[in-house]
Amino acid sequence: MSSRPDLKVDDEVGFIRFFRSLPNKDSDDTIRVFDRGDWYTAHGADAEFIARTVYKTTSVLRTLGRSDSGGLPSVTMSVTVFRNFLREALFRLSKRVEVWVSAGSGKGQWKLAKQASPGNLQDVEEELGGSGGMAMDSAPTILAVKVSARASEARNVGVCFADASVRELGVSEFLDNDIYSNFESLVIQLGVKECLIQADGAKKDVELGKLRAILDSCGIAISERPVADFGTRDIEQDLTRLLRDERSAGTLPQTELKLAMGSAAALIKYLGVMSDSTNFGQYQLYQHDLSQYMKLDASALRALNLMPGPRDGSKNMSLYGLLNHCKTPVGSRLLAQWLKQPLMDLKEIEKRQQLVEAFVNDTELRQTMQEEHLRSIPDLYRLAKRFQRNQANLEDVVRVYQVVIRLPGFVNTLENVMDEQYQTPLEAEYTSKLRQFSDSMSKLEEMVETTVDLDALENHEFIIKPEFDDSLRIIRKKLDKIRYDMDVEHRRVGKDLGQEVDKKLFLENHRVHGWCFRLTRTEAGCIRNKREYQECSTQKNGVYFTTSTMQALRREHDQLSSNYNRTQAGLVHEVVSVAASYCPVLEQLAGVLAHLDVIVSFAHVSVHAPTPYTRPKMHPRGTGNTVLKEARHPCMEMQDDISFITNDVSLVRDESSFLIITGPNMGGKSTYIRQIGVIALMAQTGCFVPCSEAELTIFDCILARVGASDSQLKGVSTFMAEMLETANILKSATSESLIIIDELGRGTSTYDGFGLAWAISEHIVTEIRCFGLFATHFHELTALADRYPKSVKNLHVVAFIGNGAENDEDMDESKSKKKREVTLLYRVEPGVCDQSFGIHVAELVRFPEKVVNMARQKAEELEDFTSATADKPDAQPAKSLDGYSQEELEEGSSLLKAMLLKWKEEVEAPGKNLTVEEKRQVMRDLVNADEKLRSNKVFQGIEAL
Repeated sequence: MSSRPDLKVDDEVGFIRFFRSLPNKDSDDTIRVFDRGDWYTAHGADAEFIARTVYKTTSVLRTLGRSDSGGLPSVTMSVTVFRNFLREALFRLSKRVEVWVSAGSGKGQWKLAKQASPGNLQDVEEELGGSGGMAMDSAPTILAVKVSARASEARNVGVCFADASVRELGVSEFLDNDIYSNFESLVIQLGVKECLIQADGAKKDVELGKLRAILDSCGIAISERPVADFGTRDIEQDLTRLLRDERSAGTLPQTELKLAMGSAAALIKYLGVMSDSTNFGQYQLYQHDLSQYMKLDASALRALNLMPGPRDGSKNMSLYGLLNHCKTPVGSRLLAQWLKQPLMDLKEIEKRQQLVEAFVNDTELRQTMQEEHLRSIPDLYRLAKRFQRNQANLEDVVRVYQVVIRLPGFVNTLENVMDEQYQTPLEAEYTSKLRQFSDSMSKLEEMVETTVDLDALENHEFIIKPEFDDSLRIIRKKLDKIRYDMDVEHRRVGKDLGQEVDKKLFLENHRVHGWCFRLTRTEAGCIRNKREYQECSTQKNGVYFTTSTMQALRREHDQLSSNYNRTQAGLVHEVVSVAASYCPVLEQLAGVLAHLDVIVSFAHVSVHAPTPYTRPKMHPRGTGNTVLKEARHPCMEMQDDISFITNDVSLVRDESSFLIITGPNMGGKSTYIRQIGVIALMAQTGCFVPCSEAELTIFDCILARVGASDSQLKGVSTFMAEMLETANILKSATSESLIIIDELGRGTSTYDGFGLAWAISEHIVTEIRCFGLFATHFHELTALADRYPKSVKNLHVVAFIGNGAENDEDMDESKSKKKREVTLLYRVEPGVCDQSFGIHVAELVRFPEKVVNMARQKAEELEDFTSATADKPDAQPAKSLDGYSQEELEEGSSLLKAMLLKWKEEVEAPGKNLTVEEKRQVMRDLVNADEKLRSNKVFQGIEAL
């Protein structure tokens, strides 16, 4: 982290007065930062927040003004620290950031220059840069939502959304249920980062409360907007000005979606789209069809580890990290979108599969694409945006040119594919389109080669060719003469200092000091105490210094360069304007290259997995089975030190559509059921899957109930979280869904938990009738297979039990039982697991031996009780402890303890050496003598056993 700048403010009193006069923020999540040139400050509560989150200590806080008269806590940030803070605040913490700059109209006056939020990064794209971390992983989509809930079951939901990197507005309007499962699927499909909802002054609107809960569980920032912002009075007029379509917006079918139009009005106002005239006539409006993609909820997203989490150690911990071998930023963003939008159209899935297969089978094609072509493609969407906003310069034009001249290389590589079965799909998807783009941009290529001095790029100079203008030619001649004189001075200094030119002594154009010399730090001693050489600065890569001759040359060079830039400004503007007219083509090209990048990435992963992936056979929706041979979890098999055990999966209609998996903890139940969900999702994105053979039906949604890790932090109990997630499953699932349940009912008593697990499983089997997997500790649940033999099948994960004492003949049975060794085989086989291995897991994680022994002893006692009642078929079932009051339990426990202490005292008295039978007789006598104990209900219940 860069060193912190000192807190120096010219007019402290004036600034403090201004800061305290600022209006209240729109939201508590907003952070105000002040741009002071080449450093930044924050004040008050914002300064304390930055100190805690960025610097991790409050010792960095300084006080502006006199602390005894209410000074202002403040913190400073260098440019680097500010950019890191910006990424953290926007992408990790879902905050909003305001950047204020000096108004220049007097001391203590500032104006709001930039605003940014998780879904609206337009103002700060330069600060986030090309390596904006999570910003680059997925496009920042912002969505506005408006609901109309009537007394009936159905809710009408209208949304409008935009991706800040593309000038498009998407709208959708649909019916939803009372838990808004369609809305949840939509925000996941779109990768929404921020959502605008109507402000609910009373905070009591039940429907808005439900939307908030969904957005919260998906980690989406919520922005409340006034109800008036969602009005539709001006929307047609605004859209007519914004859209490329020449017709009036009123003639478009989307404007009939009144709720969606209300959302569009709020979104357009929030983004300030109408205040920027460069947006007019540039936008497109399209309708998003919720049903064309598989539905995923937030639980499925977590269960399948789809996107990277904050605690993921390696990139292979998430499916996105594993599959992302994309070479371009646009490819990485498209991959994130595809994973959240698995396809439902069989033809589209097979089209992607065939393209992946082409790159899997042709190693040279795949490697050439990745290493030679795609690697050199910049972020074309962001580049196009610079042109659209009139922020582009000659360097941006050159970057577009460098992409254009590479297109023939793409085309040639694709045309050289020899296998006929792949030529047609590659031609249709890529070759013909790239050829067309190359042809349509040839004029741009020609213009750049004619006007731009491409030789000057070596010095990182972006200039117009001097031949274009007599004035430019004269200035260029003078600049060349100065460069020659600089080289002469460079050689002279090298000779004087005895340093080898371009090996120890360098001539460089420093961004701060301009043209000067640099010596490596080890050689820098030779200029010390020599008046002729003036040091400029010492940095990691050496010591910068100059001479009076060099300073004079530098000043002359700077002045001439400035004149050159001024003279060429008109020509540059013309060149940039011509290049800007190619923006629509550039955006289309970006889409094709992103598609190619993701397909090649899929092929790369499929080939380089520990065991290569295979192409799955897909069945149309509602038909076929899901049968996987030697299936693996793609993320788990990539972890270090893991030799993954493969397992078969057979989900067959009217035979084994619902699988119940029992077995020991850590035995692989969770991995087994989750890997099926991951493989189904991969298959529907068009990727190959980690199996030796695979056939799958197309699922309309994957619904999962696994863990409740973050619910407690939000004040929701584990059991409540279980029930909410399960309610969502039961209301959202159809006969074409895939349901994954990993443990259910553990958040309540054993009896209630088992009852719920049974009822939910039975409902899935008999009513929903979809494919499902249920991993459970309730062994009694396996009886479902007897009741529904045509649907339910029992599986168990295998554990091998070896007797650690089997060679010791003197060891009695109880001791050998204690020494048994359990080996988890992670293999899934038909049938029921009839044992529990919880104590073995406790041993594995090094529980104290005393605790393990006591647990084993208690478990064996319970086993004995169970077997005792099992041996007496006529015996009445023992009365549950739930049948006694707290007082009865406490009294019974106290009397029993007193009797056992007496018994121990008698049988262990000095000189007594009683047999087992004599000890038992002593206990009988004590019980018979204690009338109070015999009349106690709890003791009577125990005696009945």
